[in-house]
Amino acid sequence: MSDRGGPATTGGHSYMTDFGTPERNTRDPLISIVVPALNEALNLSAVLPQLPKVHELILVDGGSVDGTVMAARRVRPEIITVLQGRRGKGNALAAGFARATGDIVVMFDADGSADPAEIGRFVEALTQGADFAKGSRFVAGGASTDSTVIRSLVSRLLNAAFNLAFRTRSTDLCYGYHAMWTDLVPLLDLPEHAGPTSNGGRMLWGDGFEIETVINCRLTAAGVSITEVPSVERRRVFGESNLHAVRDGLRVFRTLVSEWRRARQVRRMDRKLAQPTLARPSAQETIAA
Repeated sequence: MSDRGGPATTGGHSYMTDFGTPERNTRDPLISIVVPALNEALNLSAVLPQLPKVHELILVDGGSVDGTVMAARRVRPEIITVLQGRRGKGNALAAGFARATGDIVVMFDADGSADPAEIGRFVEALTQGADFAKGSRFVAGGASTDSTVIRSLVSRLLNAAFNLAFRTRSTDLCYGYHAMWTDLVPLLDLPEHAGPTSNGGRMLWGDGFEIETVINCRLTAAGVSITEVPSVERRRVFGESNLHAVRDGLRVFRTLVSEWRRARQVRRMDRKLAQPTLARPSAQETIAA
């Protein structure tokens, strides 16, 4: 892990980073678990009791009508509930990040696809030196019992595009089980979570399922230390997934293109700022000449 404010290297690129605090609490970090949910009452009743006791458990509700909040409070009375300002998983995570007060924030899906027992792996990766711990179904020890052939193929193609664009060696771009030090949140530069929707009611960029791609791209571009953690994706307990392999795959691809352009613009600006300015003659020197 790089020193705060020192050079960090990711994917062959070296960037100057300026984030975090001088000393992180790596010995006994406070953990905040952020759980976005929309009509997941049945799943939360089964999943929340399995989560470990942590500093804070934050449920971000997207306006559920099935008693999601009541179900969560029934099984975990200490849970903190936040009502997101707009719609979409990205907006829910942004709202959760804004509420989190722990040293580490864990992104945990409400549908039962994430294994609570793996949280320790993510925390260990961070305390061992990583800035961002991203789950992967495609490394040794990882797997998926919920992926179809088409979803797996789309995921691998998008991951290959990500590696090509950002010169990384990632194995799993399209998986949402992640953890990071909370002091990285400003680097994500997400839309203000409580702000209004755009004209026409369309989602703001970063509010939707593209959030995992946005997080990966922006932290990679920032040059933080990233470690992949083996993870087994399980089938959701109840209900049907809202993900659509082709439709959401195209959205992720558009996100990759947009984030690649954004990262390139930032690098160009950094290079311009790093160039020494040419000394201009003073007024007296001009007169003397």
